[in-house]
Amino acid sequence: MSGLGEPTYDKPYLWMICLVATLGGFLFGYDWVVVGGAKEFYEAHFGIAGEGNELAKGWGTSSALIGCIIGAVACSFVSDRFGRKRLLILSGLLFTVSAIGTGMAGSFSEYNTYRVVGGVAMGIALNVSPLYIAEMSPPAMRGMMVSVNQLTIMIGVLSAQIANWRISLIDTEMPVDATPEIIAMSWNGLEGWRWMFGAEAVPALLFFGLMFLVPESARWLVKSGQLARAHEVFTRLGGRAYAEAEVADVRSTISDEEVGTVRFSDLVERRVFKLLLLGVFLSFLQQWSGMNAVFYYAADIFKAAGYNIKAMMLNIVVIGGVMVLSVFVTMALVDRIGRKTLVLFGCATLALVYILIGACFQLGILGLPVVLLILVSVSAYSITLAPLLWVILSEIYPNRIRGAAISIAATAHWVANFILTFTFPMVSGLLGMAGVFWLFAGVCAVGFVVVRRVLPETRGKTLEDIERELFGSTGGGGVGDPAVGVSDSG
Repeated sequence: MSGLGEPTYDKPYLWMICLVATLGGFLFGYDWVVVGGAKEFYEAHFGIAGEGNELAKGWGTSSALIGCIIGAVACSFVSDRFGRKRLLILSGLLFTVSAIGTGMAGSFSEYNTYRVVGGVAMGIALNVSPLYIAEMSPPAMRGMMVSVNQLTIMIGVLSAQIANWRISLIDTEMPVDATPEIIAMSWNGLEGWRWMFGAEAVPALLFFGLMFLVPESARWLVKSGQLARAHEVFTRLGGRAYAEAEVADVRSTISDEEVGTVRFSDLVERRVFKLLLLGVFLSFLQQWSGMNAVFYYAADIFKAAGYNIKAMMLNIVVIGGVMVLSVFVTMALVDRIGRKTLVLFGCATLALVYILIGACFQLGILGLPVVLLILVSVSAYSITLAPLLWVILSEIYPNRIRGAAISIAATAHWVANFILTFTFPMVSGLLGMAGVFWLFAGVCAVGFVVVRRVLPETRGKTLEDIERELFGSTGGGGVGDPAVGVSDSG
């Protein structure tokens, strides 16, 4: 925002709308990870826990990701047309339906149907929540506030892990070395896993109700031609002068013919397409860096490291606690040292730690060393790749097509997640745990090279200033202006 001193923001109001939106992140985190602790029990309940059921196990763990892909693809068509608020309300409703339906599922197919419904909600929330927050945040606070969404994701992850652990402890009669047959007849196998999924209904209903109380994204309102409403929202955020300057600044990046319309042809315009490919690459990098395999298959990894069921569940909770604490580091650093430096640090650290984890499995050094190295990798991921993907995606695309572009990158995120999750039981069986972690190390090394060469730095700039730097001085769309290179040495 040029020509004005720093406005006096209504920070309590900013934080209120930010925290309401981040409930979508919390629900995503819970739904994303709850399956990891429940799988021992629902697999036994549905009779797919034994050998030879790898495809069924992979489907039970990854079926929600099909819904995530559907939700992300749908957002690419509707988020720029119908706005951010209505989609987040819909996701709250779908989270509620999924939590209740999964907990009451009478068959494996019914379980997967409701998991797909929850996946649609996850695809919407992970896509739209950080987008909404970024569009409402001042530039000096944007990195931190979008990172808060990642913090609530991690709190959701930790909540699911604690809920899984505490619910599993209710069953005091199940032995720690129980076979699938014994688990199937235990309270955890009959009822416990249902409560693990069903507990999500409470925060889901809260999110659904609170989203009616927050405003629509001011930048989307400008894009859709609702200037009076946009002015009201910006005024509430930073005062009248701030509102006038922001509306004019956003309006300067959108041509008259683009107001109230969505031109998907803009996605293949050369400069947008380059950044679209960058977003797709970053999405695949975040997923194939391997951390989601650790989250989804933590039980299998810790069993391979020599832990029984009760110790395994506690280790998973410790992972969640490390993830939550790590995001506070991101919040402190992201608007100070920038996005690119943190992503490079994450790729390098993960590659090194995965090499060491693979060596531990290869040499038979199991138990505590594996747990400690996984905690280091979780911390590095949670500080860097986990939150910063969404910070970067929310910043690098132009106002006129931001929702659709982020949705495409989010779709790539879920496709990569599904491939990783569905194939992990087969890949780990083929390569062994050592080979799997060395494969992840190679992915992170490639990511380091690509990020160093092509990722621009966006710290401390308004979304409109970023757009002008990446696409030229637009004055309304920017399709005909000289390009500014995407590569940035940081």
